[in-house]
Amino acid sequence: MTTPLPLVFDAPRRGMPPRHLADLDSRERKAVVEELGLPKFRADQIARQYYGRLVADPGKMTDLPEAMRGKVAEALFPPLLTEVRHVVCDDGTTRKTLWRAGDGTLLESVLMRYADRNTLCISSQAGCGMACPFCATGQGGLNRNLSTAEIVDQVRAAAAALRDGEVAGGPGRLSNIVFMGMGEPLANMKRVLAAVQRITSPSPDGFGISQRNVVVSTVGLAPAIRKLADTGLSVTLAVSLHTPDDELRDTLVPVNNRWPVAEVLDAARYYADKTGRRVSVEYALIRDINDQPWRADLLGKKLHQALGSRVHVNLIPLNPTPGSEWDASPKPVEREFVRRVQAQGVPCTVRDTRGQEIAAACGQLAAEA
Repeated sequence: MTTPLPLVFDAPRRGMPPRHLADLDSRERKAVVEELGLPKFRADQIARQYYGRLVADPGKMTDLPEAMRGKVAEALFPPLLTEVRHVVCDDGTTRKTLWRAGDGTLLESVLMRYADRNTLCISSQAGCGMACPFCATGQGGLNRNLSTAEIVDQVRAAAAALRDGEVAGGPGRLSNIVFMGMGEPLANMKRVLAAVQRITSPSPDGFGISQRNVVVSTVGLAPAIRKLADTGLSVTLAVSLHTPDDELRDTLVPVNNRWPVAEVLDAARYYADKTGRRVSVEYALIRDINDQPWRADLLGKKLHQALGSRVHVNLIPLNPTPGSEWDASPKPVEREFVRRVQAQGVPCTVRDTRGQEIAAACGQLAAEA
């Protein structure tokens, strides 16, 4: 039997980068600016440059007196993330970026351009400690949590790339954020919540992206789901369920040994009740492992009982990972699975897989230099 994972919502700041503007809320920003001997209004002026104009280098903040820029850079803009490389596919509309943090830590984000939206998949940890065997990130283990600023700066960089026309399709605007990159977001909850505030608050406190366009995923940390519900945020909750029965889920999602399916779905119902938002259930369909007709029936039944009309199943054909013997289910099996879930009164669709050929799809991020 798999050893239950420890309950860790927030690891210490060990290995975190120095304080950055994006780590601070409005009150904290103003306090730092005052410590520097600058007028209070400079705090919002600097924040508008970062969140509104997407400028991260005080040397380019032309509305600051030149003599002040070095002091601001030292206090609020330490080196954070450096682009190692970009890899593109889908005619340039999917772009994976490998980042190196100041301590050498590697992480990845994926920018995807669609006809009706521009979505960024961001990482909240370097690696992941959830140990799901079909996920390259989980198999690599957890390096460390990312700081709030390291999470937020992935968003700033992508928004600037879109604005400047660096992604195929011409200039555009970042509209959607999904916490589905490297890591378990709810295991770094304090910093993820702070990042969500920066992402969704209007300038000068954030990028002004709608909370309804932000997805926070989890493998099922039930107490943390309830804590997220109590924050008053209205982001979309995505639960990576992958099978409706505890026997298999104990293996596919080891955290299930601590919080079994019933407890996860009870927490999801609490989230739906508190927020009024529909919960998304992620299900990676694996040939001969979790794609049986009876599992489709059981999934639909359990979700309908727990969440009624406030749930939607995203079926994800398994994305290949190095060394894995598992594979995606055949299309006829996939179609029958969808039909059976829908027959239980639960909406179910197959996710459009992007970035497979550049190892940028769900479960493939490994941040290899």
